[in-house]
Amino acid sequence: MKKFIKTILFFTMILLVACTSTPDTSDESHETTQQEDEIKEENHEMEVNKEESNFKTESESQYEINDNWSITPIEEDMNEKVVLLTIDDAPDKYGLEMAKTLKELDAHAVFFVNGHFLSTPEKQEELKKIHDMGFVIGNHTFNHAYLPELSKEEQKEEIVELNDLIEEIIGERPTFFRAPNGANTDYTKQLAEDENMLLMNWSYGYDWEPEYQSKEAITEIMLETDLLSNGSNLLMHDREWTASALADIVSGLREKGYEIIDPHQIKTK
Repeated sequence: MKKFIKTILFFTMILLVACTSTPDTSDESHETTQQEDEIKEENHEMEVNKEESNFKTESESQYEINDNWSITPIEEDMNEKVVLLTIDDAPDKYGLEMAKTLKELDAHAVFFVNGHFLSTPEKQEELKKIHDMGFVIGNHTFNHAYLPELSKEEQKEEIVELNDLIEEIIGERPTFFRAPNGANTDYTKQLAEDENMLLMNWSYGYDWEPEYQSKEAITEIMLETDLLSNGSNLLMHDREWTASALADIVSGLREKGYEIIDPHQIKTK
């Protein structure tokens, strides 16, 4: 009997040792799962960055802006039937929505921003998103001021302080400057040059006029105006009716045979 009990005790001890020596893989399993999640997240970020970079074209200069603010090819063999899209007064209420619409349509544009729309972290994040989607960010003054009525120091503040803020948000300074109402002074022209920005006005625009403040009206005039021609520099704004019409305007321009150029291709120096 004693021998039997000793045998039972012996095998019980063996089982206990085996159980206690079995490695606990729960931590390793958790660590492996965490590593897999990190790899998946990194791959997703790479895909997003790849998609955004695909939207950006090479910045080799292929076009320039002439004295009439139109876009002209630098080389004779370049397509002449092009237009440039520009969006002023962003990011107000519809700038990010307009950027998403353009991105879906693979259509480029310059977003000319005002500093007074960038007073909150949320609005600054909107601007960063617009830039990260591949759009060019331009300077439209800090407070949408009428520059000829300001002193030189005030003009400088309107332009340079906005450049500083934009650089802080997106990591680069604007390369295009558009004065509110197209009203430049000799000083702002020189200041833009000193800041390595190209002056830009426009060929035509209508969406601030009451009769064109509907989707149907602004679409029709943007596509049917006699001012639409090769190289037209189209002025639009961050407005509800323009945002709702944007996809139709882009489609209509393309149906008429116009290529919407990437502003990265415009010579700035």
